[in-house]
Amino acid sequence: MSIEPTRHKLGGPVMGTFWAANLGVPDGIDVAALEASLGQAVAQVDDQMSTWKPDSDLMRLNAAPVGAWVTMPSELMQVLVRGLDIGLASDGAFDIGLGDLVTAWGFGAGDVDSGAISANLGHERRPTHEVLDLDVKNLRARKLAPLALDLSGIAKGYGVDRMMQVCNEFGVHSALVSIDGELRSKGRQPDGSPWSVFIEKPAYSGRLPLSVLELQDAAVATSGDYRHWVDVGQTRFSHTMDRRKGGPVQPGIASVSVIAADCMTADAMATAVMVLGLDQGQTFARKMGLECLILERSGHEIKHHGVGPCFEEQTMG
Repeated sequence: MSIEPTRHKLGGPVMGTFWAANLGVPDGIDVAALEASLGQAVAQVDDQMSTWKPDSDLMRLNAAPVGAWVTMPSELMQVLVRGLDIGLASDGAFDIGLGDLVTAWGFGAGDVDSGAISANLGHERRPTHEVLDLDVKNLRARKLAPLALDLSGIAKGYGVDRMMQVCNEFGVHSALVSIDGELRSKGRQPDGSPWSVFIEKPAYSGRLPLSVLELQDAAVATSGDYRHWVDVGQTRFSHTMDRRKGGPVQPGIASVSVIAADCMTADAMATAVMVLGLDQGQTFARKMGLECLILERSGHEIKHHGVGPCFEEQTMG
């Protein structure tokens, strides 16, 4: 039996992107079974939480009448609970009930709806934690007002956490797992070195590294304006929606990267800070004890604002 685990790189398509796992696998583990279980875990998240699949459990809840209880699988309930908790903690900056805004601006399954955009702009709505009722014990949920749930700011992070859970079940202690830009690590690489993770430059074309993090037993997630956007006149708006404005976040923040113990939390917190903006976002990050890097667009420059030891040394301007 070898002392050093054997390195394996596994992956596959999910959620319109790809999942990946860079693992140090001990002898005796069935790698094919491990890869299948990882794929099944992320596929289950997609099947339950996608807004692109009309028969997903999330879309069943969206389609249900106001006041009707809808049975939820335990995995989706876990994400709904965490989503509402972070929504409450961020005073509604992170909100899982903005699916109608996402769709109206053309970031969902439909085309841009200018009428819906006009109807919502400038109108603040009640936060979802006030209008979604969860019965955790009996695994059921009901809407207390018309509501279109969208978990795009938290589901990928949860999917990464589910992948790490699979690694734990298989006895893998050296792992870096990811879905798109959301990552979580366990232990070190098989050669003993730390896992290296890139923070991307917020460029509208290409994928280039800005800096490198050494990640161990932690997760990192990034929310940014440079992957999905829409141009309105001379202004570019990102896909991240702000409940308070009834539309996309105001231009200015290019990206937010957050380190947390789990990827679901890092994913949602990055969105919350993005919505809050530079000053309120930094205040919130400090209040929540987050490690956070905010990249701000200032003319043709990118200014760095770090919160926490990991990122404070990267602060510029």
